[in-house]
Amino acid sequence: MERNEILKNFYVIEGLDGAGTTTQLRMIVQQLQECGKKAFLTFEPTTSEIGLLIKRILKGEAEATGLALAYLYAADRENHVNHPETGIRAHLENGETVISDRYFFSSLAYQTMASSFDKIWSLNCGFPYPEAVIFIDTPVSECIKRIENRGEKKEIFEKQNLLSAVKENYEKAFKMMPEEVKLYRFDGTAPKEQIQNEIMDQVFGKTTSGK
Repeated sequence: MERNEILKNFYVIEGLDGAGTTTQLRMIVQQLQECGKKAFLTFEPTTSEIGLLIKRILKGEAEATGLALAYLYAADRENHVNHPETGIRAHLENGETVISDRYFFSSLAYQTMASSFDKIWSLNCGFPYPEAVIFIDTPVSECIKRIENRGEKKEIFEKQNLLSAVKENYEKAFKMMPEEVKLYRFDGTAPKEQIQNEIMDQVFGKTTSGK
């Protein structure tokens, strides 16, 4: 049985494409910083060379098998967590609160569309868990509408039937979490300011007061 390492002060925001995770990430980190907290914003895939290659594959600008993509995500995540200067651990050791837009839960939700759940889990089971997962729970139909309103070329997973399956995989991944890891769900159809206030109150507990 794998040990479940949990990193204190590390939080992850997850949700379907179009759920609003990136918007909430920026708003939360800004508010934490305005309250005098040391907060670091990060995301996956990262801006490393591996992360940029992943983005090209997702946009259809480069080709890879589904399993190859999963390996790339795991490699990018290894660097993201453990780089001695810029990794998540390094920021935590510096006394910062780290909030990431996506983590290995996304791999378990998305990469399992092309490979078995057990295989993707085997690539990610060695990574530490965050203290809490913030799940922006947005209906698939709403996510598709938001994606279409962007007016951009859809990435390979941004289709309704695929997102419905992704949602089911998220639920499976959450059921596997250690009891010590908290899961917070927020209604992704609510106004973004309301979602932000609820996250700040429920997850960070009156941090806005500066206490």
